[in-house]
Amino acid sequence: MEKKNLFGLTLAELENELADLPKFRAKQIANWMYQRGAISFEDMTDLSKNLRADLMQRYEILTPQLVKKLVSKDNLTTKFLLAFADGAAVEVVLMRHDYGNSICISTQVGCAMGCKFCASTLNGLQRNLTAGEMLGEIIFVQNFLREENQKVDTLVIMGTGEPLTNFDNLLKMLKLLHESYTLNFSYRKITISTCGIVPAIKKLIAEKIPVTLSISLHAPNNKLRSALMPINSAFPLNEVLKSGEEYALETGRRVTYEYILIGGVNDTEEHARQLAKILSGQLCNVNLIPINPVDERNFQPPTHNATQKFFHFLNTHNINATVRKEFGAGINAACGQLRNQNLKKSKD
Repeated sequence: MEKKNLFGLTLAELENELADLPKFRAKQIANWMYQRGAISFEDMTDLSKNLRADLMQRYEILTPQLVKKLVSKDNLTTKFLLAFADGAAVEVVLMRHDYGNSICISTQVGCAMGCKFCASTLNGLQRNLTAGEMLGEIIFVQNFLREENQKVDTLVIMGTGEPLTNFDNLLKMLKLLHESYTLNFSYRKITISTCGIVPAIKKLIAEKIPVTLSISLHAPNNKLRSALMPINSAFPLNEVLKSGEEYALETGRRVTYEYILIGGVNDTEEHARQLAKILSGQLCNVNLIPINPVDERNFQPPTHNATQKFFHFLNTHNINATVRKEFGAGINAACGQLRNQNLKKSKD
């Protein structure tokens, strides 16, 4: 008989699945899996031996397994390559800030968006992650940090994949993560990054959960954005900006616009002027990100001078801007690079 995986089920789903047991058993099992990091029923010491043996016959706890770990020289960034039951692998990044531990998780295996500067999309989209698999990424890092008496403080959903094209699984994961029997994680400590899937942004607004929305712009006009991001042909700049403005108005939360600076492509003062113009009056901030070079892509970072000029122009034209601190230097910083290397090795 094929065993059923319990990891990723809500408490109500666990109670339904374990209907032959007292209800409190479901909560005990949820506590062990989500709060205490148990990966085996044998670990659940407040369950009788007979019950543990019965559960092992019927069920399993499938969590991602570590394939590779890379640590930056300054020890502030750790990148994990995690594999799921079918062998598909994704990257998770832990970043240690002054204000706490932030992690960046993936929502898909590969990506279908086709952004011209990105490593994540090089091998296309393999599949969506389930809610349980996404939660598994977070629990893995939480267990890793527990050994240091630390925890995950903030969550960024900005790894491989387009989160809003995996909307239902994403939403289930967010709600599960928020539950008191998992990590009781505040929605206000979560940022979701999207290329600008307008209908899904509207669905997110309707959910009325106070997460921060981050929208990838990377260009201040449609011609350049379409050249860099094929999704712009489906959801052009004006529609994306309108949805961002609506999100800010409906939620009261400032939208972040991500802007990857690419040397000689989108980093001039004229680009900054156009960007300031289209964002004028919005409740937003701009996160400037000097590009991490990818071997397969012929793009280079901007000069330090170009970055500072761009940053200064925005801030002196009433657009709140920051330059993202570099994390992960020397450990395949760009999303998707570690997974792509692993795929190459498996093919050789």
